[in-house]
Amino acid sequence: MVPVLLILMGASATLHADLLSPEKFLLLPPVNFTIKATGLAQVPLHWDPNPDQDPVDLKYHVKINVPQEDEYDTKNTESKCVTPLHEGFAASVRTILKSIHSPLASSWVSAELKAPPGSSGTSVMNLTCTTNTVKSSHTHFRPYQVSLRCTWLVGKDAPEDTQYFLYYRFSVWTEECQEYSRDALNRNIACWFPRTFINSKGFEQLAVHINGSSKHAAIKPLDQLFTLYAIDQVNPPMNVTVEIENNSLYIQWGKPLSAFPVHCFKYKLKIYNTKNGYSQMENLVTNKFISKIDDVSTYSIQVRAAVSSPCRMSGSWGEWSQPIYVGKKKKPLVEWHLIVLPTAICFILLIFSLICRVYHLWTRLFPPVPAPKSSIKDLPVVTEYEKPPWNETKIEIVHFVEEDGFEVMENSMF
Repeated sequence: MVPVLLILMGASATLHADLLSPEKFLLLPPVNFTIKATGLAQVPLHWDPNPDQDPVDLKYHVKINVPQEDEYDTKNTESKCVTPLHEGFAASVRTILKSIHSPLASSWVSAELKAPPGSSGTSVMNLTCTTNTVKSSHTHFRPYQVSLRCTWLVGKDAPEDTQYFLYYRFSVWTEECQEYSRDALNRNIACWFPRTFINSKGFEQLAVHINGSSKHAAIKPLDQLFTLYAIDQVNPPMNVTVEIENNSLYIQWGKPLSAFPVHCFKYKLKIYNTKNGYSQMENLVTNKFISKIDDVSTYSIQVRAAVSSPCRMSGSWGEWSQPIYVGKKKKPLVEWHLIVLPTAICFILLIFSLICRVYHLWTRLFPPVPAPKSSIKDLPVVTEYEKPPWNETKIEIVHFVEEDGFEVMENSMF
């Protein structure tokens, strides 16, 4: 029985191979191949099987020619590409057999989208975007939301009256920017979305599109794709606490403000000795650390975080937390000002006083005011004395003789 089955299977395989040989079988190309932009940096491809094709197991080989070469196989008659479109788009598709080793393939059919119009050198340059998790006003339904900030440079050949406008798309959501920053010529050079529909835990790419307008030239648009893990700016860890006990430093912190759970983060700890300038760096997956310290130095403690690979692809490290200083305290800068400033003022005044004394600068700067001249001292005075008895009061009579232009003044004492 077994030999009979083997013979039948071999005959069937031989017959199938004979039917699919290049001399006896022909694969026909797909028909009605269309491509159309339906969103920012989003192009659906669609085609139909050739109606004259023999009913065999088929699949399709898709090749992207512009803007960046790529190719893949699919069993479906449609596909979706996410790619920048400011340079146009071109693709081809052909029919192939499901068999991996089959050399049979149909001819190619192609379609393209023309690049949008615009003068060279007028599109924005150096487009960069960053995302950051913020608290949501709808804490029950969506406790976290994502902000988006993008910056760019004006095109080198863009006219002075050029104005740029930014849009982003994430999944099915598309938004236009409402908050711009401008340069000296009032041209938009940055955009800020306080809250967006971006999901920080999503795996889709963020598409950003910037077009423009001018009275003097057609402004060429720009599309750019961003992966979220690469542009996400992770918040610093929260509630960093530091305690010292028996020359041991106990450090603890909470996870950053983020939609990711606690186990999704890794941390980098920096302990800086301000006395000798030595930095101790630690890579950690827990939120606690203990370190030995001396009792004569001051230490600065900072922590930053990044999302680890079990939850998504690792991105860049986030911002450092605010430094916390522990150990032997230095006098605050304000106290030093209170000590040094009055001392310096007194020293300057003392030096100035000595200089004035040596070089008589004070009399030169502030000469004395001369007293008014008195004519009374020039008056002739006649004094008469009468010798009184021993028990009588002495009488002194002073007469001022009036000369021309003067009054007579008498002064009598009794």
